[in-house]
Amino acid sequence: MAILVDETTRVLIQGITGHVGAFQTRAMIAQGTNVVAGVTPGKGGRTVEGVPVYDYVEEAMSHEPNVVLSFVPARFAEDAAIEAVDSRMPLLVVTTAGIPDQSTLRVLHHAQKKGTRILGPDTPGLVSPGKSKVGVHPDQVLAEGHIGVVSRSGALSYEICRHLVANQFGQSTVIGIGGGPLWDVRFVEILKWFEGDPQTDAIVLLGEIGSTMEHEAAAYISTSMSKPVISLIVGRSAPRGAQLGHAGAIIEGDQDTAEKKCEALANAGARVVRSPRAVVESLKELGV
Repeated sequence: MAILVDETTRVLIQGITGHVGAFQTRAMIAQGTNVVAGVTPGKGGRTVEGVPVYDYVEEAMSHEPNVVLSFVPARFAEDAAIEAVDSRMPLLVVTTAGIPDQSTLRVLHHAQKKGTRILGPDTPGLVSPGKSKVGVHPDQVLAEGHIGVVSRSGALSYEICRHLVANQFGQSTVIGIGGGPLWDVRFVEILKWFEGDPQTDAIVLLGEIGSTMEHEAAAYISTSMSKPVISLIVGRSAPRGAQLGHAGAIIEGDQDTAEKKCEALANAGARVVRSPRAVVESLKELGV
């Protein structure tokens, strides 16, 4: 088992003929991902790594994709996302950063009406090692296993996964929710999915300053989680008003600080740690 993607996942890639799209297509296929089609307007009829390319998503639907992964540049990302949503795709993963907030809001609203879930924007995507990779996670930090990882920061998730693999802990699924400040899929939903996944024995939750998402996660953990949660929150020394890399990582109120989030998660029963090494030590103590 895994959450959101597995061996049955059939991926359509928007922007497949670009440098990033083509490179990541090769990497995903090498990991065993079933990439069934690609879309780049004006490039229909080509192939990338043997994958047929179409001008429009509608044309590619004969390949029965069930996930769309977008590498479309920010200025075209809204139109591409609306096109994917209109094709009734269950999941759209948007890697693009720098999409204007109003564009993101329009996409999220449209997706809600059509029943499509959005991961991102500005997400590294998600991967269930040994089954399917829909995104850009480096292959060398991945191994099939039983630890679920969810993060607001792609780079932090890579570092944690590197430590996990070096210590013989594989991952069930690794999910990056994106840098914000606007999200569809949030921590609480992912915790629910991990809670119900028989392959996941423990969850590593990686947060940062800004937003109330970690407080929402703490409330859910305190009432509904039976599986252990280990949490690392970065940005402990960030002053009010500072931005920590992502658009959503900015302290605006007292609850946005790393310290307040750590306090809430600890009170909820999560194991709150201060370093990647401590994440591994906690897992060893738990014996998972």
